[in-house]
Amino acid sequence: MSPRLEHRVLVLNRLWQPVNIVGVLRAMSLLFRGRASAIHADPAGHRVLGAEEWLRFSAETPPPPAEAVRSPCIVLRVPRVLLLGEYDRVPRREIRFSRRNVYLRDANTCQYCGRTFRDEELNLDHVVPRDVGGKTNWENIVTACVRCNSRKANRLPEQAGMTLRRAPAKPKWRLVVASSLSADEVAAWREFLEVTPAGQLPWRN
Repeated sequence: MSPRLEHRVLVLNRLWQPVNIVGVLRAMSLLFRGRASAIHADPAGHRVLGAEEWLRFSAETPPPPAEAVRSPCIVLRVPRVLLLGEYDRVPRREIRFSRRNVYLRDANTCQYCGRTFRDEELNLDHVVPRDVGGKTNWENIVTACVRCNSRKANRLPEQAGMTLRRAPAKPKWRLVVASSLSADEVAAWREFLEVTPAGQLPWRN
């Protein structure tokens, strides 16, 4: 086979909660070892198909070339979503604190003026300045444009006459995942990740 390795597959636990994103080879291993079923969405709802059912479905409804893996004998549709048969936990995922992940959390939007900028036009701002004990962590760092960052300077927002659009918090794994999705993945996975049309997860998630 010559799998389309650029595809990614969303993995759900048996409670239909997202727990991982895997490549094509890993997805096929889970499916054909009986550890997961493929989920196919159509206007009538969701069909949950085991390996043999997925083989039959692929033969009856041939996929477009970009969504198939091929061998001399078969053309197999690449599943977009897998449902694990037994696993019901949601693994804890530690998200690394970094400049890029803060920008992703805040959708490249200045948390003071509300405008969206390119990475190179942004800074990280300590809501509580370090001089008065502010820490460099998820709960005290926000994305700020250069202008707002300069205006606030080494003060609290209220001292600078500025208001935060949203209190900073450590993001969930799903928020960072949603920020990195392609348009095609957003369309295929939106209902499972609860992604809004703009490609971001609601803040409460």
